[in-house]
Amino acid sequence: MRLTILQILIFFSGNLIAAQTSLKEINLENGAYKVGFRHYTATDSTRTYSRIFDYTNKKFSRPIPVSIWYPSEQEMVNREPLTVLDYFEVLKEEEEWEHLPNDQILNWFYYANTPANQKHLLETTTAYGGARSAKGKFPVIIYAPSFQASSIENFALCEYLASHGFVVISSPSRGTETRWFSNNNAKEMETQARDVEYLIKEISKYPVADDDIAIMGFSFGGLSNILVQTRNDKVKAVVSLDGTERYQYGLLTQSPFFDAFKMDVPYMHMAQKDIPEIVLKEDKIDAALNTEFKLYDSITKSKVYRLKFHNLSHTHFSTLGVLFAERDKRQDKRDPEIMKSYKWVARYTLQFLEATLKGDKNALQYIDNDPQYNGAADGLITLQIKRPEKEAYTFQDFHELALKKNYKNLVQLHDSILKKHTSFKIPEGNLNTLGLQLVFNPKTSDQGIKVFLLGTKLYPNSANLYDSLAEGYLFMGNDKKAIESFERSLELNPQNQNAINRLEQLKK
Repeated sequence: MRLTILQILIFFSGNLIAAQTSLKEINLENGAYKVGFRHYTATDSTRTYSRIFDYTNKKFSRPIPVSIWYPSEQEMVNREPLTVLDYFEVLKEEEEWEHLPNDQILNWFYYANTPANQKHLLETTTAYGGARSAKGKFPVIIYAPSFQASSIENFALCEYLASHGFVVISSPSRGTETRWFSNNNAKEMETQARDVEYLIKEISKYPVADDDIAIMGFSFGGLSNILVQTRNDKVKAVVSLDGTERYQYGLLTQSPFFDAFKMDVPYMHMAQKDIPEIVLKEDKIDAALNTEFKLYDSITKSKVYRLKFHNLSHTHFSTLGVLFAERDKRQDKRDPEIMKSYKWVARYTLQFLEATLKGDKNALQYIDNDPQYNGAADGLITLQIKRPEKEAYTFQDFHELALKKNYKNLVQLHDSILKKHTSFKIPEGNLNTLGLQLVFNPKTSDQGIKVFLLGTKLYPNSANLYDSLAEGYLFMGNDKKAIESFERSLELNPQNQNAINRLEQLKK
């Protein structure tokens, strides 16, 4: 009998049929590089963990199984590529059943022990264990698996991306205390986010890894990745393979780290087809899942791509789902249609990453095109693009530009900005605070005076700004200018006791 049931957002029912697919028929179009693969276990000493089936109270540092796919230029003479069974050896380790006999794999885990699935285990992949990495640096993709799933669940997609010049790193989705999630999904979402952040640090140790990073997640992994993006500046793009952030927005909002306003990098969400009414009714699924996408509606600062694949169900956004998952005859399409659509998922993922991490203009044009223009059959994919809302020009924007120009010609800079952003207004208090910060630092005193001069130009009746300008001149030893400015401040506000006291001291 099976040990566990794979939990995903869309629940399986009893209406299942066997799948007939293969890696060869999926036929992903690999790039110029051979693909190397490594798997090992790292340790996060900041957290504790227990092996659930050891039946002891022993706790130890959290193990982080790591799978890495990377570009290789090595000639693979006399080397054999990995088989699907080799990847299942990784799955066994991550499920903490390392010693399980291979002939029990399909009985023990998630997939039916059918002749077709036994045949899948013997299929060869395009990855080579331990191959030498190619020279140079490559952009990084961190993959977050679905609910309690293995790091290798999307191995074909990971190989495909590595062959096109990306480093892909993944670890399994596992619970906070043990292999299994608790009933607190908000806690487990945060745990998976921390695992992804651990991988950001882990991959930085590799000379082959560039600083540019994208995060990619399937199902539950999509939720965790939203948290990761909002608190990590290294993340430059997000790919979501039917991510649960579309279906469980409320779970996101339970996190103190979530803020849709911080979603400020390109984001591509690829979704399953509309769930048929019979499935909604029999599986007690809210029909709003077909239409609502609150996160999409909430994002204002980044460009968002929303694609719907009309021939894919939720589980078919992973390699293992396409190859091994039983089909639901109430809603799943035929295997050739599923494999063709999975190939389009891979293409759009690649083009999005080429555009966002490598700056490829042709790739950007590709993802902006209507899918039919790119060769997709009519009705296969629906695309929506949401562009960032035009934001008001802020004082922070102005200051960053002024800083680059070493605070020179601030009046002219202000006027040029005002021509493009007619509603732009610098708060008087911001100028006063910035000027004081600069003027009392001997290294930047001159810049502080320039800020105050801009301030008195914009706010000629501000006694406070003239008083601060005078303090700046006094700090710099220019008593004459200090007296002039204190006197102007006193004209504007005869009750300015600071100016009265300073002038009395200066004129002794």
